[in-house]
Amino acid sequence: MAKEPARILVVGGGYVGMYTALRLQRKLRRGEATVIVIDPEPYMTYQPFLPEAAAGSISPRHVVVPLRRTLDKCQVVIGEVRSIDHAKRAASIRTLATHEEGTGAIRIRYDELILAPGSVSRTLPVPGLAEYGIGFKTVEEAIGLRNHVLEQMDIASSTRDPAVRDAALTFVFVGGGYAGVEALAELEDMARYAARYYHNLEPEDLRFVLVEATGRILPEVGEEMGRYALRELRGRNIDVRLDTRLDSCADRVAVLSDGSRFPTRTLVWTAGVKAHPVLAATDLPLNGRGRLKCTAALTVDGVEHAWGAGDAAAVPDLTSDDPDAVCAPNAQHAVRQAKVLAGNVLASLRDKPLKEYRHKYVGSVASLGLHKGVAYLYGRKLKGYPAWFMHRAYHLSRIPTFNRKARVLAEWTLTGLFKREIVSLGSLENPRAEFELAADTGRHPEAS
Repeated sequence: MAKEPARILVVGGGYVGMYTALRLQRKLRRGEATVIVIDPEPYMTYQPFLPEAAAGSISPRHVVVPLRRTLDKCQVVIGEVRSIDHAKRAASIRTLATHEEGTGAIRIRYDELILAPGSVSRTLPVPGLAEYGIGFKTVEEAIGLRNHVLEQMDIASSTRDPAVRDAALTFVFVGGGYAGVEALAELEDMARYAARYYHNLEPEDLRFVLVEATGRILPEVGEEMGRYALRELRGRNIDVRLDTRLDSCADRVAVLSDGSRFPTRTLVWTAGVKAHPVLAATDLPLNGRGRLKCTAALTVDGVEHAWGAGDAAAVPDLTSDDPDAVCAPNAQHAVRQAKVLAGNVLASLRDKPLKEYRHKYVGSVASLGLHKGVAYLYGRKLKGYPAWFMHRAYHLSRIPTFNRKARVLAEWTLTGLFKREIVSLGSLENPRAEFELAADTGRHPEAS
């Protein structure tokens, strides 16, 4: 009697989910298994390129990888996992269709579970944050922030109220890690460049503030390179506040723990991430930070037929001297874990021994704007243009599919030959606004 193909459910289409499914579809034998990938979005976002997308160096559509085209041998379901009952090998899913039909969640059964939903922004109960804060984790947020920054410059250019002008030209970023520093550096670079096209704005009129709760920025690139990055940012007249917290941003006034107050219309929150909340809706073991308890072989600890990796998983770091150390939740580990995870799932299906994940952290690269950066790779320290070039080369090699590599490289080449694009397309966020206005009032703004 022929053996039924195993059903492999992959929750999450990010680094781990997409790379694992991609490797599985290449390595699985015909009829061996069916791979089902579930994610709320039809694409995987290559997050290291979000700052450049926000600055206009890369088109937004080129920092995302379409799941259906890339995973053409998998079943891709666009939906949200609401809960997982692993004891019954079933997941409860809400899709766009279930929402339209009003039928509630559907249940998908599986034999093997790969849980890789990633992480979400970690917010704190800061007054005003939910109302005025802007995140920087998705491509929509990156492009929305770009539009917002340019719109604030339009407001400042056209107002006669000094208070409105100052608030519009004050940009506060909270969080001195990768996301915060790279987003601030790229957008500051872009905004000061754009200022030359406003008749009544000067680059010096813009005020950028970086708020970091610890005593250093970019800890991933090492202490020396972190200090260099700090000097570089301050040398560009960016106000970096270390050992400082955001106490409130109510009424569009950023109040810091050192007593400073900044009326601002832009507050970007990049102060860390936390495990995806869907993990709490499972019957799988979690650690104190809400991440999956996993073994070095990327199995869920003490549970059969369940696997985890990436930001959602606490995977032991076998290269560390600390026996309790776990791998940091970053892209470098996620991509490499996906390769081991796919291999181990295949080995499990074929009754072969599993391999343990072991990868020593090789370093980090960070962009500080066009032609500026810091890097710490394989013990070598780079800064300025060489580090910026290394940043681009490294991430170009890591973004999946040749199609995306070619498109990004072409855009970089064109950006080097021509001037920056500084157009705000804020109307994309509410595309029906003009039609609704015309339908209600008969007015046509573009014709006036």
